[in-house]
Amino acid sequence: MEHARGVLQAGRTSRWPWPIPPPTVALWEFQAPETPWGPGRRGIALSATMGEVVRAPAVGTIAFVGTVVNRPVLSIEHPGGLRTTYEPLSSEAEAGQPVAQGDVLGVVASGGVCPTECLHVGVKLNDEYVNPRLYFGASVRVFLLTPN
Repeated sequence: MEHARGVLQAGRTSRWPWPIPPPTVALWEFQAPETPWGPGRRGIALSATMGEVVRAPAVGTIAFVGTVVNRPVLSIEHPGGLRTTYEPLSSEAEAGQPVAQGDVLGVVASGGVCPTECLHVGVKLNDEYVNPRLYFGASVRVFLLTPN
């Protein structure tokens, strides 16, 4: 079971692949805002090259393709109240279009929130931003060591 800000995510046995091929390097990590409109980092910025192909991590429906604050953005609605967002992403997709895991969404574009080229990946669960690491990438194994 995963816990995301008071919401239990039961039944998740595997995580989604990252939308860009490995190696996956985070330029910055998720930092939850204290309030819905407060400062924070509402996603993870992955090092990416302009023109790099971005793929759908899971089945869903394209919810939005357009420009937000001069950046091309694409969002996917997934089952279970999840929405993933990618920017800057140049795409020919259209809202309402179904996607399967691995389908090409578009390519990394210029602009965005990073000082260098990157792909910003955000996840919302029931309209609340959550850490994308709850859904993407390999599971992290934790080992507790007993004191000697």
